[in-house]
Amino acid sequence: MQKRSLGKTGLSVSEIAFGGVEIGMPYGIGIKDKRDMLTPQAAERLLHSALDSGINLFDTARLYGDSESLMGKAFNDRREQVVLATKCTHFLGNDGQIPPYDALKKIIATSLEESLKALRTDYVDIYMLHQSDHGIPENEDVQQIFSELKQSGQIRATGLSVYHLDETSQALEAGCWDVIQLPFNLMDQRQSTLFKMAEHLGVGLIVRSVLLKGLLSDRGKNLHPALREVETHIEKYQQLLSPSFPDLPTLATKFALSFPEVSAVLVGIDRPEYLAKTLRAADDHYLDEARLSNAMALQYPDPTFLDLPQWDRLGWLT
Repeated sequence: MQKRSLGKTGLSVSEIAFGGVEIGMPYGIGIKDKRDMLTPQAAERLLHSALDSGINLFDTARLYGDSESLMGKAFNDRREQVVLATKCTHFLGNDGQIPPYDALKKIIATSLEESLKALRTDYVDIYMLHQSDHGIPENEDVQQIFSELKQSGQIRATGLSVYHLDETSQALEAGCWDVIQLPFNLMDQRQSTLFKMAEHLGVGLIVRSVLLKGLLSDRGKNLHPALREVETHIEKYQQLLSPSFPDLPTLATKFALSFPEVSAVLVGIDRPEYLAKTLRAADDHYLDEARLSNAMALQYPDPTFLDLPQWDRLGWLT
């Protein structure tokens, strides 16, 4: 497993990051409840296997069910070998506004304390805002609180998880965030317009949604009728497959890793076979210029339609 520098954080991270939401709560296409999930014992074995295979970056969040506690138990005696990234709980009020400074600081500090306890550690390598909506990255109170946590040594790097291009732009322009986790994949390539800017500023990029919540895999078939055009478009990627890119998940993973500005590709892993396939894809042999150009030309024509949280709310992914 190759490693890349995570911006200017001083952290060296594996090209593949282990996405921990699936082991902590029901998530993804076809996963309805805990009966469809790994047992805690199996999840711990999977985490150990990932670490032993060269993955050192593990992503979780306060809102990912049992994910933090599972990682805490699995890595209790291996803490120095892993880079742990977690996210604070949401803090916007019912009115959609950021709370006053004192209340905000208490919410974030309490969330971090709970994460540290669950993870069985006294520091987090990367502490992120979760689903950083418009206006949050540039809020001075939020910036100050995260800066103070970094100065205290409780976190090593600050970060945020975004959905939209304007949020990434805000975060970069703010000049105080060390890491940005953002969505990027074959279908939706909008974020790539800011990759060079992030590299210039020394901001580490962790890419998620490379498989579009499983749609860029065998699960991307027989979808809800509202997603018929999406399913038809996914079929077009078959023309890019070859012995070196034997299936869609491999192609999708290698596509994201073909961008040198990307520090790590976050993959949701909840089965040993998914881990094995992901490891095979991260072989340091990615898309050449011609194949990359062809892949970029096949982005979905209306990426604004690719709103997976909205699809979830509408029941299109069940």
